[in-house]
Amino acid sequence: MIGFGTVFNIATILVGTLLGTLLGSKLSEKTNRTVTDSLGLITIVLGGLNLMSLFEKDYVKAVTGPGTFFVVIFAILFGGIAGSLLKIEDRLESFGGWLQKRFSKKSQGSESRQRFITGFVDASLIFAIGPMAILGSMSDGLGQGSNTLVVKSILDGFASIAFAASLGWGVAASAITVGIWQGLLTAIAYFGGAGIPGAMVAAITATGGILMLGIGLRLLNLRKVAVADMLPALVLAPLFTWLVSSLL
Repeated sequence: MIGFGTVFNIATILVGTLLGTLLGSKLSEKTNRTVTDSLGLITIVLGGLNLMSLFEKDYVKAVTGPGTFFVVIFAILFGGIAGSLLKIEDRLESFGGWLQKRFSKKSQGSESRQRFITGFVDASLIFAIGPMAILGSMSDGLGQGSNTLVVKSILDGFASIAFAASLGWGVAASAITVGIWQGLLTAIAYFGGAGIPGAMVAAITATGGILMLGIGLRLLNLRKVAVADMLPALVLAPLFTWLVSSLL
């Protein structure tokens, strides 16, 4: 069934968050911080592995040697400028704040509110960025099965447990972002009926890797990189790849 992968993904995030919040109430603040630091380090490693896509055969052939890095650089720079002008990060945080206020049963302090927003924003970025979210949704929409999204869902479920143990119910709200994003990609693939060329996939993966490095820095509290403002780079990377390959 087309769309099953995204529905299953939403379910695993919600279940993982429930388990994580129950577990988190039994853990000390130091343990919660250790869990978050571990996720930050893992995210940085995954981001680094995604950067290996810069050496993908199809990508190198399409944009030539020097172009492999410059395409991603310009995608990040121009994407960051566009996202900053559109205030994507601020809008995402505002939406998280609205959700916290809408679903909170009682008035909470600024610390609890910020914790909810952080859980929502960071979890949304991690679960939505990455090749599995994009390629899995495209595969689902093309009728090629939801196996990729099922695997991603299981991984997201375990990650939700760890995130929610530290950041609470805001992680559950990320299911909204995942549902909208992956649902949109699935619909585009279903109605468009075409796959993404390998070179463009590599460009998206490498660009997503850089964004994941930024998320890792956020989780480690080293620097609050405005990763959401850089999301347009995921659209510009395949576009620049197509432009460079066409010119060459």
